[in-house]
Amino acid sequence: MSIWVQNISKSFGAQKALNDVTFKINKGEIVGFLGPNGAGKSTMLKILTTYHEADEGNAEVNAFDVLKDKKNVQKSIGYLPEHNPLYLDMYVKEYLAFNAEAYQTNKNRITEVIEQTGLSPEAHKKIGQLSKGYRQRVGLAAALIHDPDVLILDEPTTGLDPNQLLEIRKLIREIGKQKTILLSTHIMKEVEAVCDRVLIINKGVLVADKKLADLRGEEEQIIEVEFDYRVEEAFLSQLPNVTKVKNTGGFVYEITFDTLKDMRPTIFDFAHDNQLKTLQLSRKNRNLEGLFTELTNK
Repeated sequence: MSIWVQNISKSFGAQKALNDVTFKINKGEIVGFLGPNGAGKSTMLKILTTYHEADEGNAEVNAFDVLKDKKNVQKSIGYLPEHNPLYLDMYVKEYLAFNAEAYQTNKNRITEVIEQTGLSPEAHKKIGQLSKGYRQRVGLAAALIHDPDVLILDEPTTGLDPNQLLEIRKLIREIGKQKTILLSTHIMKEVEAVCDRVLIINKGVLVADKKLADLRGEEEQIIEVEFDYRVEEAFLSQLPNVTKVKNTGGFVYEITFDTLKDMRPTIFDFAHDNQLKTLQLSRKNRNLEGLFTELTNK
């Protein structure tokens, strides 16, 4: 077990940042940690990286207790915080050498992580001369310098342009072949692009723990249909396997079915039999964004 969290709670004055949070992450998983701003994501990461102490509960990283064995926890983790702390006047190799010395790591690792993170073309420059995408690579290289088993990344793609975004996502996927990664973000596409599993937190409470493959395969589908005039939701509820009918404006309806069978032909035949003209008919897959919105708006 790479990360084990049991009944963690944390308050700041009257504000409860985390409320009885429990989850486990196995070795080799890439897990997305999703939540709105202020949901408690960064607080959880700071507890796991020993920057904060929980008020209640227990947590372990690589079987080391975050309270009783902080040094070994810190050695086990590579941490890229949301605001990447870099010394802009230092050269890339100089900065990585500084980090290697802090971790008492063999300096041969500098060359290895420069190659691993694609920094070779910029390694001769000062950090202040680099684009934000390359600065994020420097932060990842520093997090990897001591060859940790676990990587914790807090909003690693914030502020990147589309090309930089794709490059960092690819890099995270490559690193994830060898490391356990917990990636905190509020961007759904980020999780869908790189993660195997998602944890969703809202107002300090863990509200979902799902594998993305399971989420995509859930036995539910939403069909969007537009007719040539308005009909009653109760009338459309006569369709088989219907769990919900919602008018989304005008003559457009979202019909939710509790089945994986494609219900578009059934809707078309139903409309035809009841003298309704179907102007459009499309299937909307249940996705991470829908689940996120549903759980964080409650």
